[in-house]
Amino acid sequence: MSTSAASREASSGTSSPALKRTVGFWGLTFVSLGSIIGSGWLLGALTAAKFAGGSALISWVIAAIMLMVLALIHADLGGAYPVAGGTARYPHYAFGGFAGFTAGWVTYLQAVFIAPLEVEASLSYVNSVGSISTDFPLINVDGTLTGQGIVVGILAMLLFTFVNLGGARWMSDSNTGIVIWKTLVPILTIVVLITLSFHAQNFTANGGFAPFGFHGIFAALPAGVVFALQGFEQASQMAGEAKNPKKDVARAIILAMGIGALLYLLLEVAFVGSLDPATLIQNGWSNPIGEGDYGPYYTLALSAGAGWLAAVLIIDAVISPGGTGLIYVGTTARISYALGLPDRLTRLSARGVPVWSLALASLLGIGALLVPGSGWLQLVGYITGATAIMYAFAPISLAALRKADQKRHHPYRVPAPMFILPLGFVFANLIIYWGGFDATWRLSVAVLVGQVLFVIAALVKAKNVNLAKARWQSALWIWPWLVGMCIIGYLGDFGTTQLNVLPADWDTLIVAAFAVAVFYWAVSRRMSSADVESQVAEDIEHEEEAEAGRPAVLPA
Repeated sequence: MSTSAASREASSGTSSPALKRTVGFWGLTFVSLGSIIGSGWLLGALTAAKFAGGSALISWVIAAIMLMVLALIHADLGGAYPVAGGTARYPHYAFGGFAGFTAGWVTYLQAVFIAPLEVEASLSYVNSVGSISTDFPLINVDGTLTGQGIVVGILAMLLFTFVNLGGARWMSDSNTGIVIWKTLVPILTIVVLITLSFHAQNFTANGGFAPFGFHGIFAALPAGVVFALQGFEQASQMAGEAKNPKKDVARAIILAMGIGALLYLLLEVAFVGSLDPATLIQNGWSNPIGEGDYGPYYTLALSAGAGWLAAVLIIDAVISPGGTGLIYVGTTARISYALGLPDRLTRLSARGVPVWSLALASLLGIGALLVPGSGWLQLVGYITGATAIMYAFAPISLAALRKADQKRHHPYRVPAPMFILPLGFVFANLIIYWGGFDATWRLSVAVLVGQVLFVIAALVKAKNVNLAKARWQSALWIWPWLVGMCIIGYLGDFGTTQLNVLPADWDTLIVAAFAVAVFYWAVSRRMSSADVESQVAEDIEHEEEAEAGRPAVLPA
């Protein structure tokens, strides 16, 4: 809908259901923080330690720096372009419909499977309780869900859907109490474990501080560390429903990211320090706890004599992942709403909720629970890779928009953009590379599937596809980029099927050099200023000035 059309609709006294601007600063902050604190805090420290030993602390610091850079970039974009499903929209403004749909498709892929993953993580943790694992097992020996586990998981997904049907404010308000709880529990865990059971020698056990070298430090990042810290962008996904998006989105993203990074670093300190030294020496880093891999902090709390904390942790194993699942069901619906394919996904309820998009997100999540798949760690690897591809579009889009949409007001401006923006793209590419060739090529195939769906929609003349705005030429950089990353990954030494021919440590510089080259080439392919300003006006000014009628979906 154009701005003039919206104005006419408002003046005539009629209006269609709209996304409601009801979410305040703290609601946005808790949406992002609630996404960051999920199953990652329950399982991330153990996974990181298995890959990097005591130097997992460095993995968390590196991840925090990398994701904070990307968070600053999203904060800039979210304040300047406050639209629903933001990560699917920024590339659309800069490079046209085809690139925008590609970014939105990847965003959707990583988001839609997080809610069922959180449910599975919660059930796995609860299953570590002896009476549950013997009398009412939720998880099989191979890590898959039992029949009753599937039923409980489906009920959880339906509950997430019901809460989200109440609208963005209901979702954010119900999430506020959950986030406060699941922030306090990790803090309590840190204090109790460090006070009751802390062994500094654990950080240099079994081969020194970095027993697996830089390779282990980097390999830990896509194996749970980056996954744990991701989610800061959820405030930008909800920007179309923020009361004061230009002021609040950027602050919410930065605050949530800062709290999450500090919390996870302290959790790793508490985890490694509270391990039993004898068990650690005997089993090595591959199994530092012994029994209790599905409930590491629960097991450590029992070992430290804090049975009450163990009980709290089991309760939190339901609340923390559940809260994150609640958020992602809602934000996934906003992403498919922004994509707008098929047309029905753009319809809103009287509460301003994209009901059909919400139903699709819920059904796909339930479907993921029904399909026998890999364990938490393997699924985390694929989701992290998809997230990195999604994040990679942001610095390129912001750099292109800074050149093509210079009149746009930016309530928050990323510092030193000439340095930070290419650095952000390099960081995203390094995360993709460290995830391994196996994940990279599979995700590239998934991107191709989405693009085929786009072409099919164009051929059948779907309502929300405008080929005149596809701008194929502006998206020419996408496949050379992805193919190049597949080639580098195949030659590198991360994954299980790669050739291991790139020199150790130099591979990081090779990825960085390739990323910088792609960055500047992609920015040079941006749309003209006239095209960018036209598309932004059609979406942004409609939301800010009309607010009657829904925001424009992705007209590719």
